[in-house]
Order: sequence, then structure tokens, then C-alpha cells
Amino acid sequence: MNCSIYYKDRKTKEIEEEKVYGMYFISLLYGKKRLSKFCYKVLLPLFYKNAWLSNIYGCFQKMPLSKRKVKPFIEHFCVDSSEFAKKSFSSFNDFFIRKLKKEARPISKNLCMPADGRYLVFPSISNAKGFFIKGTKFDLKKLLASDELYQRYKDGSMVIARLCPTDYHRYHFPCDCTPGAPKLINGYLYSVNPIALRKNIEILQQNKRVITSLQSNDYGQIQYLEIGATHVGSIKNTFTPDKSYQKGDEKGYFEFGGSCLVLLFEKDKITFDEDLLAASAHHMETKAQMGDSLGIKK
Repeated sequence: MNCSIYYKDRKTKEIEEEKVYGMYFISLLYGKKRLSKFCYKVLLPLFYKNAWLSNIYGCFQKMPLSKRKVKPFIEHFCVDSSEFAKKSFSSFNDFFIRKLKKEARPISKNLCMPADGRYLVFPSISNAKGFFIKGTKFDLKKLLASDELYQRYKDGSMVIARLCPTDYHRYHFPCDCTPGAPKLINGYLYSVNPIALRKNIEILQQNKRVITSLQSNDYGQIQYLEIGATHVGSIKNTFTPDKSYQKGDEKGYFEFGGSCLVLLFEKDKITFDEDLLAASAHHMETKAQMGDSLGIKK
């Protein structure tokens, strides 16, 4: 299996190879060697189907000793520390859930990106032909765990934002809206790394996730999903249900690990930006920042 991950950087317009945190273990679990096949079949289910293992690892990231990892991490992954709202951290997790200076993420006048991450957009979920892997198609009904929501969004549009451990891990509202109460759907904590998804696309609908309905004037009712992943046992929503929020306001954050957001729009509510459509048509993620333009109302 090819363990390289490429994306298009929205700022530079260049195609770049991703530096993957924990690449050795990703390659070990999802590679083609005999040892990898054993680990995939035997160790992977043991590790990722037991949330307490992720919780133990997460607890270590909250220990004061873990703050020694912050400086090497920033240097290795070229994280821009000038954006940080504060300069010192009590643990690695404290660094991971860091806030940024308000001016670090200007908010577009259009529908905006909800988080820093790598984006794929699908203007029509029912025609997302590229979303088959090894003959298996992404299953929206399983993702939503609701036949009613499935019927409402099956012909709509979808955004997938993959957050790497190197990213800013707070997520925000993409438009002015009023959110309802979040609903937890328990599940596993498999990696959402593209290497893992190439092996099993069903990960997205198997992992632990939280769904919130956003009611907006311009984009109708939006379903906003936070999907947990490796070492992400904690999805922390910080908003108050049934309270009105402005575009760019914080919705919550993920604690340590890689993770994923999914936005679902009803049919004929959104027109995505051309550069995102072009890259996604070639199965290429676009790296972008929270606040960047995602699209306009149709």
C-alpha cells in the first residue's frame, strides 16, 4: 500500500506531501508486509475498539511531563507559534487544544471553513462516484443512524474536513445559525488518516461521533458531525443549544489525536468554491484554514 499522502495547499496552490505524525505505526498497521497484515487483523481491533486505551494515552498527554514534547513538535511540523493566543502550555494536550489570536483566522463573507484541515467536497452525495473504496461505498444512512435524516440529505451536499494532529483543533460555526442539542452516537476510534480509509471506508460510519443540527437562514438546516479518531475519546462541544451564534464562533474542540468533521447540506442549498470542486473531483484534498471561503448559497 502507498503510505504517502498528498494534498493541495490552498494558499500556495502547490501539491505537497503530508508529514504524518506516527507514520511508523500507520505503516505498520496498514502496510502490505506480513507483519502489517497480522497487526491489522489482530492488534487493530483490540486497540481501536477499546476506548479505555485511547483514554489512557490521552491522560498521558495531559500530564505536566508531556509538555516537553511541545517544542520539538512545533519545530518538526513547522507549526506557526506566532498565531498562538498564549506562549506557554501546561501539557501537550494544553498545546493541542490551543486557542489562536482572533486576527490569525479572518472570517470570509461567504460560508466559511469550520476548522483548519484537509477538505473534500461533494456537491451531490448520491453522485459521489469517487467515494467507493475496494467496492464499498460510503453509507450515509449508517453515518447518521437515522432514516429520517438520511431521506432528507441523501441528495444533498457533503463536506469532509480531516484534521491532523499538527492542526489547530478547535472547530467553529460555518455561518450564522442556531444549533440544536448534540446527539452522541457511540462507536470505535479508528484512524481517519487517508491510508486507513483506503483500507476501510466504513471507518467514518463506525467511529464515535456527535451530530448537531444547525438552523440557518441562508443554508437551511445543516447537519454538523464531529467524528472521533485515534486517541480522540473526547469531543468537547462548548456551545449552548438553542442559542444564536455568528459565523466563526467556536463550537468546540477535539482533544489529542487526528479527527474529522462532516457537514451535510440539503439539496440545492450550497455552491462550493471552484478550486475545492476541481481538487475533489480528482480525489485530492485541499488544505485550508478555518474562516476561509467554502462556498455560497445557491
